[in-house]
Amino acid sequence: MMQNLHVAIIMDGNGRWALHRGLPRTAGHVEGAKTVNTVVEASARAGVRTLTLYAFSADNWARPSAEVAALMRLLRRYLTTETRRCIEQSIRINIIGRRDRLSASLVRAIEHSERLTAACSRMHLRIAVDYSAQHSILQAARRAGSCAQLSTEVFHGLLAEVDHSSPCGPVDLLIRTGGEQRLSDFLLWECAYAELYFTARPWPEFGAEEFQAALVEFARRQRRFGRLADAAAGQAS
Repeated sequence: MMQNLHVAIIMDGNGRWALHRGLPRTAGHVEGAKTVNTVVEASARAGVRTLTLYAFSADNWARPSAEVAALMRLLRRYLTTETRRCIEQSIRINIIGRRDRLSASLVRAIEHSERLTAACSRMHLRIAVDYSAQHSILQAARRAGSCAQLSTEVFHGLLAEVDHSSPCGPVDLLIRTGGEQRLSDFLLWECAYAELYFTARPWPEFGAEEFQAALVEFARRQRRFGRLADAAAGQAS
């Protein structure tokens, strides 16, 4: 069991997975949505406290309008079909990122799902939509300008307010599928000491076994947080 673990995932490779099979990119996103269900359930079984999924970045608005529209429809469908299941499994849903550029109907769906799952406590599922870590940090810094006693914890709280979330702690493990090895403006502040796990496997092929393999690899690593190995081990014991 991975108690109190915050796992973040950059779900990459949907479009390339589809094109490799002669399918439209949107078909890859549809298949990727099925993987979301699999990984959410695997995370809950493993005892993960917080799972943050990168669904749509602020830069993704530059993609073809048909693909953007398809992604927004998938998000709304997920909220419509999976909220009840999340309630049954006591999983709290939270959409982080900007909302001013989303359609009014999608914002209503987001708020409805968040309200219905607000009391769920088994796991906190955060889905990043129209998200940019740089934008969030800038907005939080503007709010921090009037803060007399600024600390890491206070700033983390300001970030959560900007992102329509609640403080959930730093990321422990960041997973990126699809073969790329970069953060792509995702949770830059929260990933300061995250362990990074990259896999060439595209998101539609990343199942429960692959997720468990990432957790096993994480468990093998020694997290020092800038200290010497012996000191870090002593604090963890």
